[in-house]
Amino acid sequence: MTKRDLVLILGDQLSTGISSLRKTDQGRALLLMAEVAEEAAYVWHHKKKLAFVFSAMRHFAQELEAAGWDLRYVRLDDADNRGSLVAEVEAELERGGYRRVLLTEPGELRLVEAFNDASRQWDVPLEMLEDDRFCASHDDFEDWADGRVQFRMEYFYRQMRRKTGLLMSGDAPEGGQWNFDAENRAPAKPDLFMPRPMRFEPDETTRDVLGMVERKLGDHFGNLEPFWFACTRVQALEALDGFVEDALPRFGTYQDAMLDGEPFLYHSVLSLYINAGLLGPMEVCRRVERAYCEGAAPLNAAEGFIRQIIGWREYMRGIYWLNGAGYTERNYLGATRDLPTFYWTGETDMRCMANAIGQTIEEAYAHHIQRLMVTGNFAMLVGVEPRQVHEWFLAVYADAYEWVEAPNVIGMSQFADGGQLGSKPYAAGGNYINKMSDHCKRCRYSVTRKTGEGACPFNALYWDFLTRNAGKLRGNARLARVYSAWDRMKEDSKEAYKAHAREVLARLDKGERL
Repeated sequence: MTKRDLVLILGDQLSTGISSLRKTDQGRALLLMAEVAEEAAYVWHHKKKLAFVFSAMRHFAQELEAAGWDLRYVRLDDADNRGSLVAEVEAELERGGYRRVLLTEPGELRLVEAFNDASRQWDVPLEMLEDDRFCASHDDFEDWADGRVQFRMEYFYRQMRRKTGLLMSGDAPEGGQWNFDAENRAPAKPDLFMPRPMRFEPDETTRDVLGMVERKLGDHFGNLEPFWFACTRVQALEALDGFVEDALPRFGTYQDAMLDGEPFLYHSVLSLYINAGLLGPMEVCRRVERAYCEGAAPLNAAEGFIRQIIGWREYMRGIYWLNGAGYTERNYLGATRDLPTFYWTGETDMRCMANAIGQTIEEAYAHHIQRLMVTGNFAMLVGVEPRQVHEWFLAVYADAYEWVEAPNVIGMSQFADGGQLGSKPYAAGGNYINKMSDHCKRCRYSVTRKTGEGACPFNALYWDFLTRNAGKLRGNARLARVYSAWDRMKEDSKEAYKAHAREVLARLDKGERL
């Protein structure tokens, strides 16, 4: 009897062109997909995130079977579920008849290590294949990083533009410049027309998953319903078309804006589909590029969106793999405070925080400025231990996988890598939030009041963060003007900032409502 390949397909590898499928053929392979407790619970994943992944997996399995593949699918509530991906592979190997295990490289180091360790005891070899859905391989990024003391996304991004040819005019960038970020920072007004991401009614498969998640994982974070995510490739393509037609034209201009009660504005909400494999990053970029070429979207919108994918997304992956398993333990600023409980409840009088966390509870989504300059910024200002911030971000967002989330949090949001990823901490007081949102107009705290009763907590916390960490940050050239402003400040103003920050932090540590 001819032995077969055992091909494990992970929940973020829902692409028919994945390298493990290309390595084998239908006549000599069994595909294995498994929903397991270990993956569902290693952090307190949002219920919507779990439902999306499980439903997308089940729909993808149906697609593979319809295409003629022999497939074994293990559900979370199956009586014989062994609880981990490694254990499910080993259970199948016990049945015999396999010549090798094929696996496209997992996106998270813990899984790579788990499979490498386990496979040493197997009677058949494990072949871990490159995940070539990305523009830059591990070697590509290492070659780019070689010899650099500090890494800057902008230069890596230019290399990716040249490699892909996206928005290029010969050897030059379209429009004569690489980056139109300066045109992408306008605050939005509430009376603007706001498109909505395309919503999909759950089918029978998704409804079964929703019921299972509520039964088995109902104590997890967040609201499970209403559930509207695309769970098939066909639906994800419809969502892509909807974004390009309805929201892309204004995406660039307003991508940094925040508004009360508007969780999406002009954002695509496509990242969860790309990260799970329902959409390819290059096909999304090509679709956006085509819209620009056809005159359906301005250059600042197309460039800003493409930069997020072949720039930031690829850059984050490169940083993650280059640093290895210890990256999530980095803590350059020595922060030790526990994550405030309101990150899980949204119960705070700071309106910007309540909006960002509240919509995260409801939608498993917040856009990049809410993550970086509101929830991430606050955590850094008060000195939350970076690993706790990392685990929160990993748990609560539907698009979060460690390879992309950890560098965004550890490196960019918390500056815990000491500046390897970003050139300065993304610290800001209330003025930034007031400029980019309408939150402050309805907040209990006054953004114009710097200290004292009713003052915006971000204002004093900002200066407290800078003075508390002056030993490590004062030499940063990009912060020279900020520290110069502090040095010129009157002593009574300095003391007022310090005193108010102490009061806010004391209330935080006591668990009092902020």
